[in-house]
Amino acid sequence: MAATVARMTKHELKEIIESTVEQKLLELLGDPDQDLVLKKAVKGRLLRQRKAVASGQRGESLSVIVKRLGLS
Repeated sequence: MAATVARMTKHELKEIIESTVEQKLLELLGDPDQDLVLKKAVKGRLLRQRKAVASGQRGESLSVIVKRLGLS
């Protein structure tokens, strides 16, 4: 490998390094669930929870949490 790298131009080496770093970042920071399918039951439960939060039946508002934690 050293002989191959020794014959590379700075530009070629830079491109290889950039490509390798980009690939690794995508592996580390990419969405691990990207190709998975959400089951119908799970999707339904999430939609019900979102409606319950929106209607005030579930969850706390940010202002209530801020007061409770003394952050205001």
